[in-house]
Amino acid sequence: MIIRLPWPLPAVLAWSSGWLLLLLLQRLLPPLWALVVAMVWCTLVSLLGENFWRRVLIVLGFPLSLVLTGMASVPQWVWLLPLGLLLAVYPLHAWRDAPVFPTPADALNSLPDYAWLEPGAEVLDAGCGLGDGLLALRQAYPLARWHGLEWSRPLRWLCARRCPWAQVRRGDIWQEPWGPFALVYLFQRPESMARAWAKANADMAPGSWLVSLEFAVPDVIPFAHYTLDGERPVWVYQIG
Repeated sequence: MIIRLPWPLPAVLAWSSGWLLLLLLQRLLPPLWALVVAMVWCTLVSLLGENFWRRVLIVLGFPLSLVLTGMASVPQWVWLLPLGLLLAVYPLHAWRDAPVFPTPADALNSLPDYAWLEPGAEVLDAGCGLGDGLLALRQAYPLARWHGLEWSRPLRWLCARRCPWAQVRRGDIWQEPWGPFALVYLFQRPESMARAWAKANADMAPGSWLVSLEFAVPDVIPFAHYTLDGERPVWVYQIG
C-alpha cells in the first residue's frame, strides 16, 4: 500500500533504505546488479512523493549520493533506469491527473447510506492506481460489479493482480465513457472536479452517482457528504 508522508520523509526513506539494501545485496550479488536492484527499489519508494518532480529528486538522489560519497562509480545508463521506471509507472499523459494516493480502507463504508445501488450495479473506479479504491468499493458494495480504469500500464497490471474479481482496463478516464456505470468513484485533484462533473452529466444516466474522495465539485451542492474520524471527506453527487 502506498501511503502519504510529509516531505522530505519520502526522500529520506528512499535513500536510507536504498543504502541499506545496497550494502546487504553486495554480499550476495555482483556490485552492478546490487546497484540496479537498489535503484529499482528507490524508484518504487519514490511513489511516496507528492508530485512528479519530487519523485525525480528521490530517484536521482540515491545514485548522486553514491557518487558524492565515492561508494560507487555509476555508469551513465544507470541514471536513466530509475527515470524510465518512473515514467512507466507515472506516464506523461497522466501528469495532469492525481498522483498515486490510496483510498483509506474504510473510507467508503458509509457510502451505501447515501448512494443506494441495485445488486449487480456497475461501479467504476476512475484512475484506480494500485486498487485501494476498488477494495473500498467492494467492501461498501459487495453485490456490485467492479471496474477499474488506469492509464499507467504497470499500475494497471498490479491492480488487476490485486483485484482479480474486478475488470481492470488500461484507459484514459476522460476519454472512456462513463455511461454504463451506476456509480463512478474518483480521487483526483481539486482542479479536475469541474471536468469530472461535466463528464458525469454528459455520460451518465439520471439517478446515477459521482463520488469524490476529499475534493468537492466547485459551485455544486452535493447530495450528501460525510467524514470518517481522522479521514478525508467523501462527497456524493447525484446526476439529475
